[in-house]
Amino acid sequence: MGIKSIYDNTLNVAGIVVVAVVLATVCYSEAASPRSFWKLLRQKAALVAGRALPDFAQLTGFPHPKPLHSFNIAHARPRPYRPFRWEYHQNMSLKKLEPDYWLELESTYRDRITQRRQIYALHGKRVIDELPGSEAASKELVEMVVQYLCLRYPQQFEFDEWTSTFHNHILGSTANISTVHPLVFLLENVPEDFLITQEDADTGLYILRAAVSTSAVGWNIGQKMGKPLHEIHGPVPEYKEKMAFSMDRYFSKMPCDKPIQRASWGLEIGEPLYLQTDESEWSHRQHQNPDLLLSDIHMRVDWQTLRRLPKSRAIVFNFKAFFTPVTDFREEPFIPKLVLKILLEGKKAIMEYKGTWHIEHKVIPALREWAKEQEDKGWVPKDWRERTLNEDPFYPGWEKHRPIPT
Repeated sequence: MGIKSIYDNTLNVAGIVVVAVVLATVCYSEAASPRSFWKLLRQKAALVAGRALPDFAQLTGFPHPKPLHSFNIAHARPRPYRPFRWEYHQNMSLKKLEPDYWLELESTYRDRITQRRQIYALHGKRVIDELPGSEAASKELVEMVVQYLCLRYPQQFEFDEWTSTFHNHILGSTANISTVHPLVFLLENVPEDFLITQEDADTGLYILRAAVSTSAVGWNIGQKMGKPLHEIHGPVPEYKEKMAFSMDRYFSKMPCDKPIQRASWGLEIGEPLYLQTDESEWSHRQHQNPDLLLSDIHMRVDWQTLRRLPKSRAIVFNFKAFFTPVTDFREEPFIPKLVLKILLEGKKAIMEYKGTWHIEHKVIPALREWAKEQEDKGWVPKDWRERTLNEDPFYPGWEKHRPIPT
C-alpha cells in the first residue's frame, strides 16, 4: 500500500471517528434510540468514505418525493387514471412529472413482483436484455430508484449505504446493489418496466440499449433492442408523419430537471400483463364473444414517465400497468359519455391499433346506458359536449373515491 493510500485511509478513519463522537453527543442529548444512532452513524460513515448514494435531487434539480410515513401497502390504491382525450389526435400529450408519483406502489405489489419473476423465467431475453455500454446507466438508474423508494416509502424500504444492502420489508428480502444485476434488481423490487435509451454517437439518435419489460402486449424488447425511436414506434399510427422529428429533437434537448409523464390506454379481457402475438390468448382479439361478461372487461392504463439520468445522460422510459373494471365507469361522472364518443368516432387507424373491437359489442351498450343514467341523475348536463376533462387524467370528484395517502 502506498503512502498516499495510507494517508487517505487514515483521513477516512479519522473522519468517521469525529462523526461518531458528534452523533453520539446529539443522540444522547435528544434521547435517541441506539438503533437510530447506529443507523445515522453508518449513513454518515458511508458519506465520509465515499460510499453514499448521490443526492439525485441536487444532481438533477428535480425535488425528492415527500415521505409517506403511514403508508399501508395492503390498502393502497392507485390514483384513478382516466387519460381520455377528445378530440382524439395522435400526439405525445406530455405533462410535467409530479415528484411524488414517479414510482407508485399499491396493493397488487406482491402479486405483481411474483408475476414478473414468472414471466422472466418463461421468456428470458424477451423480458431482460442489454447492449454493451449500457451498464453504467443501469447502475445509475438503480441508485436513483433505491433513493426514491427509501425516501417515499420509509417504512417499506431501507438502504444501508455502508454495505450497499437494500432491505425490502414488504417482501422480507435483501439485495446488495453492488453485486446484483441492476435489471434483475428492478425486476424483483419495482413493479414497473424500465427502458434505457442512449444517444448514438454517429447519428445523434437515441437507441434502446437496456430494458426490463414484463408488461408488454403485442411486442417485446427483443424486437426493439438496438433500434432508434422511430423504429421502436413503427407500428404506432401517424408516429412517423406527426411525431418522429419532434420526439428525436425532444430527446436530444431534454434536461434533467424537467421529467414528464403521460399515459396510454386500452380495453382488455381480464388483466393481461404480458401477452405476445404467438400466444393462444391473443386470438381473443380476433372475434367478439357473445358470452363475454361485462365484468370480465378491464381498462388498462400504462402510466408512463420519461426522465434523463444526470451522470450517464441516458434517458429512461418507465411505465406501470394499472387495470380497472369498466363497470367502475358507471360511478365516474363524464367518463361513460367521453369513452363512448372515442369508441364510436375515434380515428379508425388509432382505434385499430388500440385493439378495442373485440369488446366493443359489450362495452358500447353499457356506456350508452351509463351516460344516460348520469344525465338523468344530474351528474352530467344533458347539453355537455364531449371534450378532454379539466381534471385530465382524472375525473371530477375522484379524490372522494380515492383519497390521497399522506
